[in-house]
Amino acid sequence: MNEAELHDLSDDADYAASIQEGSASMMIRNDSNGRRNSMSEPEGAEMVYSKENVAMHPTQYASERISGRLKLFKQGDSLFMTWIPYKGQSSNARLSEKDKSLYTIRAVPFTDIRSIRRHTPTLGWQYIIVVMLSGLAFPPLYFYNGGVREFLATIKQHVFLVRSGEDANVFLVNDFQNPLQRTLSSLELPMAVSVANALTPTISANESPSGADEERVASDKSSISFQQNGRQRHKHHDPARDLSIQVLEKFSLVTRFARETTSQLFRESQIDGYTRNEDIKPDHSPSDYHRRIDSQEVPNEIPVSPDPLEVDKLSLVWGKPRQPPLEHKEWATFLDSEGRVMDSKALRKRIFYGGVEHNLRKEIWRFLLGYHLYDSTYAEREYLISVKKLEYETIKKQWQTISPEQAKRFTKFRERKGLIDKDVVRTDRSLSFYDGDDNPNVRLLRDILLTYSFYNFDLGYCQGMSDLLSPILFVMNDESESFWCFVYLMERLGPNFNRDQSGMHSQLFALLKLVELLDSPLHNYFKQNDCLNYFFCFRWILIQFKREFEYETTMRLWEVLWTHHLDEHLHLYICIAILKRYRNKIMGEQMDFDTLLKFINELSGQIDLDAILRDAEALCICAGENGAACIPPGTPPALPVEDASVYPLQDDDVL
Repeated sequence: MNEAELHDLSDDADYAASIQEGSASMMIRNDSNGRRNSMSEPEGAEMVYSKENVAMHPTQYASERISGRLKLFKQGDSLFMTWIPYKGQSSNARLSEKDKSLYTIRAVPFTDIRSIRRHTPTLGWQYIIVVMLSGLAFPPLYFYNGGVREFLATIKQHVFLVRSGEDANVFLVNDFQNPLQRTLSSLELPMAVSVANALTPTISANESPSGADEERVASDKSSISFQQNGRQRHKHHDPARDLSIQVLEKFSLVTRFARETTSQLFRESQIDGYTRNEDIKPDHSPSDYHRRIDSQEVPNEIPVSPDPLEVDKLSLVWGKPRQPPLEHKEWATFLDSEGRVMDSKALRKRIFYGGVEHNLRKEIWRFLLGYHLYDSTYAEREYLISVKKLEYETIKKQWQTISPEQAKRFTKFRERKGLIDKDVVRTDRSLSFYDGDDNPNVRLLRDILLTYSFYNFDLGYCQGMSDLLSPILFVMNDESESFWCFVYLMERLGPNFNRDQSGMHSQLFALLKLVELLDSPLHNYFKQNDCLNYFFCFRWILIQFKREFEYETTMRLWEVLWTHHLDEHLHLYICIAILKRYRNKIMGEQMDFDTLLKFINELSGQIDLDAILRDAEALCICAGENGAACIPPGTPPALPVEDASVYPLQDDDVL
């Protein structure tokens, strides 16, 4: 992929094609029978804003951008936003019309929107990111012909819009000071059900009954327990977390009921005539998954399309059994007299199938992460450690020497430091290594993350990074070495934290394609149930299954992924292996989007890693070159490359 394709975004072939095809005029029009087009606004709706040539970028490559039309509609007292991609010939063969339609934004009410972030880079085009009350963010919308200011001004005329006091580029929607009113404005199941039943043309914040508060409290008080150091501890979710943690912990608040309600308001046709459930109750326990969450129970046995690959049989053929972890005596056989790894491929394969004994991890993780080269000697590694320690101290002093007066004039430093201070005190505190007040390891976690935010100014710090650093510091137990191992890990996973979420969207898009390839009945089921965004896998991918397994099991999984033995994107096949393990339950019990999100979140601590790794290996081998073709080049976690342009630069306002 050449640099021009990465950065030259001026070719608007989609828009030109739409003009030729005549599909660019998706304005209000009547058909031959006088009925209104299903894609236009309903009777009585007023279009208050329309902008052509607003684009999304599913990946970082310009050739894969999708152009469309952004509109604002007013109906009664409610304001709605839509973004519809242009139809017609596209400049990119990889994205079909069906793929492009996945990104359509259909009639989102502003009562469901939390904020709008405006980005105005020094070079390039302005874009916005719309964030829902749940924390879910739509892909960035790029304004190639300008119009962001007009867009925000129009919104301000119809809803309560206020600039954030913490970030001048963030505009808060319906930011009420009354906590109760803010809660009632949230996207909650009871509110959506009441609106759906009433079929009213407006969505009001006051329509949410008290059950919404009960569900929110129950969700916020949920905890994940796990066994560590011989005692039972609990990790409590903090309801006050900011955007990224809301994305991690509270994706299940994104409900399909709001989409269905607005679809009724705008008279859009249902996908393939599939009938959706509308009477989901918010108080079902996990034991209620064996019944439909509506007025009728599911029959005991519901026909489920067979698994075309029969993953259990595949695992017997291709999935090799796990081996004992690599231990000291065997590790010595991989080294020559001067400490060089003689066969790095064989070593990575051995670790892939067995992992590493814990007391060896400090030495071997440095190879797996790229901190040490496989052909380096004992002496060269010792010298590198000493040089890197001095370099780390130099970088660390950059923020340590900031005076209070300078900090007053360094807004981004204060913001990042405040965010890190909040995160480290709630990261893995169940472990004795991080437990207790004034724990020195918590301070090390903070110092390393602050230093990294200065080392990588463009990316800075994002919530979730502390989850990735925690096991590294636990294993290395050394500040400098933990920092550099984290640096090398972020070379692979850094795009996961791009503010425009391009890294995450490219992985979710690849996951969609892989499921379609490896299990078309499951893909079709997800399509019928509006699950093709794969947001239920978001947490798995963002922090590499960190919260799905116990701490020791997570470390074993990570060292398997870091070998890149079969494929650098094995984590996507692990996602598919988990879904296929539960496909009969998902399809047989007719789980819809919300039920599936809840079910996936409750799998934490219940997944058999060894079985899943065997299944993932079998799926990866079975997919072969066809699977590789489903994954766009540069999709994280890509191996480090010489050309840094593969990873998109962050714009100035990230600092």
